[in-house]
Amino acid sequence: MMMMHRCPKFIFLLLALSALLFLLRNIHTLQITRQITLQINFNTVLLLEASPPPQGHNLSSLWRCPGQTLSPQDAREERSLLDAIDWPEHPRFPAGVYLRQTSDPAHSHFTILPPAEGGGVEYHVGGHLRALIQMRDFQGRPKRYGGDVLLARLHEPTLGAGVAGQVVDHLNGSYSAVLPLLWEGRARVEVTLVHPSEAVSVLRRLTREQPDRVFFQSTYLSGSLSETTVCNVCLAPSRQQPRLCNYTDPRAGEPWYCYEPKQLGCDARVTHAKGGFTQNIRANEQTLFQSVINMKVPVTASGPDSVTVLPEETVDNCGSVLPPGGASGYYYQGVWRALAGGSTVHQFNNASAITQCLSNKAVHMYGDSTARQWFEYLTESLPDLKEMDLHSLKQVGPFMAVDTGHNILVTYRCHGPPLRFATVPTSDLRYVANELDGLAGGPGTVVVLSVWSHFSTFPVEVYIRRLRGIRRSVVRLLDRAPETLVVVRTPNLKALTLYETLTNSDWYSLQHLRVLRAMFKGLPSRVVLVDAWEMTLAHSLPHSLHPQPPIVKNMMDVLLSNVCPKR
Repeated sequence: MMMMHRCPKFIFLLLALSALLFLLRNIHTLQITRQITLQINFNTVLLLEASPPPQGHNLSSLWRCPGQTLSPQDAREERSLLDAIDWPEHPRFPAGVYLRQTSDPAHSHFTILPPAEGGGVEYHVGGHLRALIQMRDFQGRPKRYGGDVLLARLHEPTLGAGVAGQVVDHLNGSYSAVLPLLWEGRARVEVTLVHPSEAVSVLRRLTREQPDRVFFQSTYLSGSLSETTVCNVCLAPSRQQPRLCNYTDPRAGEPWYCYEPKQLGCDARVTHAKGGFTQNIRANEQTLFQSVINMKVPVTASGPDSVTVLPEETVDNCGSVLPPGGASGYYYQGVWRALAGGSTVHQFNNASAITQCLSNKAVHMYGDSTARQWFEYLTESLPDLKEMDLHSLKQVGPFMAVDTGHNILVTYRCHGPPLRFATVPTSDLRYVANELDGLAGGPGTVVVLSVWSHFSTFPVEVYIRRLRGIRRSVVRLLDRAPETLVVVRTPNLKALTLYETLTNSDWYSLQHLRVLRAMFKGLPSRVVLVDAWEMTLAHSLPHSLHPQPPIVKNMMDVLLSNVCPKR
């Protein structure tokens, strides 16, 4: 009888031990698989920075187009912006650097620090959580220099809550993440390695040595005769192609050149298109851009990865004030809430609410496909907003939609080259600065600008010049029509493959984000930013060049809240 009672327990114990052995075996198998993958990569030496870089940030001297000179004021601004986005470079190794010497998220870790406010042991709403990040290489040794691209956020999926954090590089292999505490309850820290510093060195080298690695082409037509030539922001005459067609815009001042066709004249140009991409990355450098190894991979916690946040402490002030440079907003219950300095975000959950807000308004959207995504959101959300057939290409535009009953006009037009779209008729190539100069503006006019993604592979000076021209047109528009609303959408995070990284890395976008924020800072209050960077970082959905619908909906709520602020 005793044996009969013991058998179930004995069998259960055997099953438990078997399950444990199976789990340990699978863990060991995964470890061996990763070790084999890494061992293959360890045998690859990465020869980085073979040639010395130019002094300072003087990329402009390498790719300044003929006739492109800066005024003293513009030169000072450019220098200030380049200094502001300066990124630390790792020490140069005399004989190259092996993958095993580079940052490995699997060996790195972060540690949540005790609360700094008041010397207490509890975390409260209105305070900050700080985490110390220590980066290590594939051999487990601490890194001794900075330059890694790291992201940090605080989130809690059950509350639909999330906020972007700030990462401070201490230039010695350690980093601090500072995250605002904005909701009660659980808050989890997430740290992600986007690129090791050595990968950033490759991206910098590509921009310095191959600024024209994305190239474009134009087709020339005359009767039955057709020719296609290469185009770009800047071109150098060659022995085979000694003559250039100069398409520099006389008003915006934006340079654009094509090699002159051999039989047709420059006036016969009819289309613009992306020509291709020269992937001149060395084969052994590709190991620095592996999505499961060292590109957009989480860094684990050395202890707890979450804290419990208590209600705000009672203090003798008017509430919590985030320090300068803090988060622009955060999610709670899946809804974006703006912080100090931003308009209160209201919900526009149906066509009726959106239509009421946009009645008697003209919304003009300019830029890349992330602006086109907003246009499509409105046309899909409003059944009375009918898109007109302008016989435009689906990807390119221009597009126009009207609701005659409510007097609503919504338009979209892509920005001028560089454009990586498949094919654009040259008659549809318009620079945003020129388009803004053609607007009358006024209280019923809303302008949306999203210009960033197509500039990633070029020296940042090219992007600065484009934004400077747009900013000047915005100032002129607000001078003649100060009640015009101008909404500027920032870059956002993306999913990264090797190709996407070399052409549109988040590191490139981060440089553009900082430039854009600086260049539009201090303009009149009718110029507002929609912080797409933080809205994609703080959300739980995967990163994507075109953010998923819940994020876009929140972006549109921010836009509409600025168009129709509730008093």
